[in-house]
Amino acid sequence: MVHPPVDRAPLLAYAYQALGTAPLGTASCIHTPQPLMGLLSKTAQAAVAGGGAYLNPGKIAAGSAVRFCLLSEEPLEFYECWGEGADGKAKPFRFDSEPSPDDIALAMGDFKRRMNREGNGFEAVKFCLAIPCYNFEAAQVQVLQLSQKSIIRELDAVSQMEDYSDILAIDFLLGREGSGLNTEYKLTPVPRKKGADKAIAEAWEETRSAGFDLSRLLEGADPFKPAE
Repeated sequence: MVHPPVDRAPLLAYAYQALGTAPLGTASCIHTPQPLMGLLSKTAQAAVAGGGAYLNPGKIAAGSAVRFCLLSEEPLEFYECWGEGADGKAKPFRFDSEPSPDDIALAMGDFKRRMNREGNGFEAVKFCLAIPCYNFEAAQVQVLQLSQKSIIRELDAVSQMEDYSDILAIDFLLGREGSGLNTEYKLTPVPRKKGADKAIAEAWEETRSAGFDLSRLLEGADPFKPAE
C-alpha cells in the first residue's frame, strides 16, 4: 500500500554550471549566441540516463547526473532484500514493514537469500522509497527507487525548505561519483526546465490512464502493468 507522505526532502545534488561560449578571433568579432547542444544524441542520452521503467541511482554513470522531477508527494515505503533462484537470477522481495528472518524465508520459498560482499552472512535488508518521477533525458515516466540513505536524507531536507514548499514544481539533479564502496551521490534542487510542464503532465496522465499502481511493487509485480 502507499504510505502517507514522509517529510519531503532535499535533493541536494550537483550544482551544475552551464559552459559559456566565447567569441573567436579578435575583439571586434561579432559573436551570435547559439542554442546549447549536448555532445550526445537524444538516444544516447536516454541510454546512459537509465531508460526503461526505473530510475536507479546505482545505474547512473560515474561523473554524470540525471535530471528528473517528482510526480507525487506520497512515496511508497518498504523494506527490500534479494534472493537468487536455481538459475542464478536475482529477484527482489519487498515487505511493508521490517521483516523477521522467518518472514523472509517464508516469502522466498525456493529462492536462496543473497549473501553479503564478504560472503560471511546474508545481505542486509534495506529500507527503500519508491516514487513516480519524470526523467527528462529519457522523456518518460519512471519509478525512482531509493535505498541510499544519503539521498533519502537529502530529499527529506529539501522538502522541508520554505523555498521548495511545492516539491512537485521543481526539478532535481542526481549525480554520482566514484564506484563500489566509494560511491557518492549528490541531489540538487533546480528550477523547472523551461517549457517542460506540458510534456510532464501529458506523460503522467498517459501513465495513470494505463493503470499505473505503485503498490504493485509490494507484490513483486510491475506498477506499469495492471494485473491480468
